[in-house]
Amino acid sequence: MAQLFSNARSDTLFLGGEKLSGKDIRNQNVLATQSISNILKSSLGPIGLDKLLVDDLNEITITNDGSTILNLLNINHPISKILIDLAKKQDLEIGDGTTSIVLICSELLKNANNLINLNLHPTIIINGYKLALKEAINYINTNLSIDINNGSIDNSSMNILINVAKTSLNSKIIGSSDLDSNFFANLIVSSILSIKTKTSQNKFKYPINSINILKAHGKSMLESFSVNGYALNCTIASQQMPKKIINPKIALLDINLQKTKLALGVQIQIDDPNNLEKIRQMEKDLILNKINLILKSGANVILTTKGIDDLCLKKFVENNSIAVRRCNKIDLKRIAKLTGGKLISNLSNLDGEDSFDPSYLGSAKSIEQIRISDDELILINGTLKHSSSSIILRGPNDYTLDEIERSLNDSLNVVKRVLENEKIVPGGGAVETALNIYLENFATTLSSREQLAIAEFANSLLVIPKTLCINAAKDSNDLVGKLRSYHAKSQNSLPNDFKRKNYKNYGLDLFNGKIHDEFENGVIEPTISKVKSLKSAVEACIAILRIDTMINVDPEPPKQDPHDHE
Repeated sequence: MAQLFSNARSDTLFLGGEKLSGKDIRNQNVLATQSISNILKSSLGPIGLDKLLVDDLNEITITNDGSTILNLLNINHPISKILIDLAKKQDLEIGDGTTSIVLICSELLKNANNLINLNLHPTIIINGYKLALKEAINYINTNLSIDINNGSIDNSSMNILINVAKTSLNSKIIGSSDLDSNFFANLIVSSILSIKTKTSQNKFKYPINSINILKAHGKSMLESFSVNGYALNCTIASQQMPKKIINPKIALLDINLQKTKLALGVQIQIDDPNNLEKIRQMEKDLILNKINLILKSGANVILTTKGIDDLCLKKFVENNSIAVRRCNKIDLKRIAKLTGGKLISNLSNLDGEDSFDPSYLGSAKSIEQIRISDDELILINGTLKHSSSSIILRGPNDYTLDEIERSLNDSLNVVKRVLENEKIVPGGGAVETALNIYLENFATTLSSREQLAIAEFANSLLVIPKTLCINAAKDSNDLVGKLRSYHAKSQNSLPNDFKRKNYKNYGLDLFNGKIHDEFENGVIEPTISKVKSLKSAVEACIAILRIDTMINVDPEPPKQDPHDHE
């Protein structure tokens, strides 16, 4: 009888689902993060490998960008989704470091689970990780970070920016050789400096949305170029329109400039055939009235996201205006910000009547249609509110052009962060190794059990330099051991021993299998990228560590039809 009751008892008896708790859920969470980490590990660093991803429509993507890989993975595990969201946020805010976040978070969680298996409470580990994060960020800002001045860009600052761009590009398809990385680094820096703006707080901003990237098949990657102005991958709607207008007034529309058509299924019954012509004329008058309102406001350039029919084109040609149809809505939103215009989706005012105010128009110095190779595009020069730039990429096929575009977007974001935050740190695993030595020493100063968590935090950071060595086919134990000895000498050196003090900038030379000064060799990263990566990785790890139970709720059973209808 006792056996009968013990079998009937269940933890999920009243939950209506499956419950997983304790060691089982922690092991499952570690396994989920490790599986994501293992996918990305081999793509880290300048000698990382690419991934070939094929979706359900057989669309092919070849990339080593961590964020792109994670976006294309079809993953259902909730913990894996946390890491994917984390990488997306990092890519959106910083533009680089997505792979590092996943690797560090996964390693932190694995080491934390080992401590829990040794009967250390998760709360102690969380407190230790928080303390280690605080000390790590403080050490980066006070000892490893170097300030630069972006107010006046001299030769020294220019070299730093180019090296930052090259460091970001080194792991991409366009950073495989010095010739490629030098060319694209200069292209990126010149483009981003051309959109420099000053805010009301006398701070410099670099809105990279003002840089439009267009792709054109053919020629070599090294024949890509940049132009001043915002380029649209569109052409004028009629060859009878002018190819260039000076000081244009630009109307930005999200409106269909075609004759009004009846909705599907709507019919009109007519008794008198003469009324049919009146209805047709009314359809024409409705759209012509809208065109006249726009032209009377002073607009001589009309950009719309939708279609323009022949009737409207004739009106624009007679007015000697430029009209462009089927524009990308995102492009028009950017042009509205750049030119001081407004994207209009409806001409109706509060009284229900059509109107178009001249204040909706954007302004620029000129707009023209130019030819690039076999394609033509619209170029808006001298935008009123903010300066703009466009990069036209050349390449052999879609896969290459897509990867170049992703690489440029990442690098533009990184250079922007350096310019706006004015702080840089050495790359090549220097920051992670320096923090490893510092936190190991810091842990020994504590008498509480948090020192165990801080020591594991320090060990977790070595996953970055170790993975870099493995991907470069080097002995990770040998190189990382040498690198740790350099940083230990730096942190234990006398105040006047400048040679050893300078060892804090030493990192991995993956091409030659040596240790060298990263600043001297131009391997530089933005400070905010490292700080943000650490913060995000630790916060995600802590969020996962707090989970001790997972309940999969059973779906509601379908309701039965009392009449047995199928």
